[in-house]
Amino acid sequence: MQFDVIVIGSGPGGYVAAIRCAQLGLKTAVVEKYSTYGGTCLNVGCIPSKALLDSSEHYHNALHNFKEHGINLKDLKPDLKQMVKRKDDVVAQTTGGIAFLFKKNKITPYQGMGSMVDKNTVKITKADGTTENITGKNVILATGSKPTELPFLKTDKKRIITSTEALNLKDIPKHLIVIGGGVIGLELGSVYARLGSKVTVVEFMDSIIGTMDKGLGKELQKVLTKLGMEFLLSHKVTGATVKGSKVTVTADSPKGEKVSIEGDYCIVAVGRTAYTDSLGLENIGITLEERGKKIPVNEHLETSVEGIYAIGDVVKGAMLAHKAEDEGTYVAERIAGQKPHINYNLIPGVVYTWPEVASVGETEEQLKERGVKYKSGSFPFKASGRARASMDLDGFIKVLADVDTDEILGVHMIGPRAADMIAEAVVAMEFRASAEDIARISHAHPTFTESFREAAMAATENRAIHM
Repeated sequence: MQFDVIVIGSGPGGYVAAIRCAQLGLKTAVVEKYSTYGGTCLNVGCIPSKALLDSSEHYHNALHNFKEHGINLKDLKPDLKQMVKRKDDVVAQTTGGIAFLFKKNKITPYQGMGSMVDKNTVKITKADGTTENITGKNVILATGSKPTELPFLKTDKKRIITSTEALNLKDIPKHLIVIGGGVIGLELGSVYARLGSKVTVVEFMDSIIGTMDKGLGKELQKVLTKLGMEFLLSHKVTGATVKGSKVTVTADSPKGEKVSIEGDYCIVAVGRTAYTDSLGLENIGITLEERGKKIPVNEHLETSVEGIYAIGDVVKGAMLAHKAEDEGTYVAERIAGQKPHINYNLIPGVVYTWPEVASVGETEEQLKERGVKYKSGSFPFKASGRARASMDLDGFIKVLADVDTDEILGVHMIGPRAADMIAEAVVAMEFRASAEDIARISHAHPTFTESFREAAMAATENRAIHM
């Protein structure tokens, strides 16, 4: 079969690229090695984790907050089996939706492992070992990533597990150990902390969510500590052993002392590694970079081989589903002869704990490092009428703006619905809005987004109204 575009991988980057190619009139094929579409995000990442996060948050609220609202319940207990079943149903509906969209857009799907034979030929190795070749004028590599393993601490997928296995536990752990204080570890840790587990997070750095604004990490740690989570920061994990139903993690403390933590399960959440194995890149002369894992591309996401593109987790930059989607759209439109644009500085980052954490643009640390003169305005949710009404008083919104031009350079928030609220900041910054622009835009009352306006006011002549 001859195609205009062959996409290898059907995660957020791959399926969006394929659909956009088809919309632009390009004959498109998708090669996916698994039996369902959607990649990590839809199957064992973003979507299922959010389903469990929501279920656990409902339980936590019912247990701790409903009485304050005048709702009295008896004999409340979590049903993990039902939570996992609901999560699986959400995943099935979502991945099934991608299959429908492929059919609707007349995209030809192939199931099997895709690898490059030459610059225009993709070999598909099927589950039964048989192979089939298809050809295309252009190929988009969108094979995503997999959980990173520590060389000295191998997962057994039973007691020492990755985020994938953590989505399907049969019982609620009495003590869950999480190695890594990043997004994945904190989200999954908070799921089980809400359900009653003792959760210990072991982090090598001196703060959690280290890539985000330091103030956000400090506030999130305070909130999660109130939830019952324990944090061992600046601790270097040295190993883990399993004996029966117990796992013991060893680490070195900041003072060099040996620390031992015993729990039921240990989640290794130290990041993700680009999945570039078995792509046959050596057959077309592509050499990987960044410790032999990332595919090098130019500013147009094209590799050194003309007509071969790479997007998402397999190229440099943040490993985010929405970044991959933007890149998928970008490449599709480039192939079709258009001139699209991506502003990588304005791709937001989100942590789906509760309160949620969201950030876009530069942090204070980055601005200081660059020597940029900036002003900062913050507003706490405890001063928000809407937040008081919903009992969501933790967190704040911070706006960073240029001292001279007042242009917004960064927005960092931790609070209720921050994942949705950050979009307003992205739009504002895309249009190079000033803090005063936000301060003068009417925001409905009472809403959480009023706090963004108040933070912008605080950055503009320190004139927040409600604090």
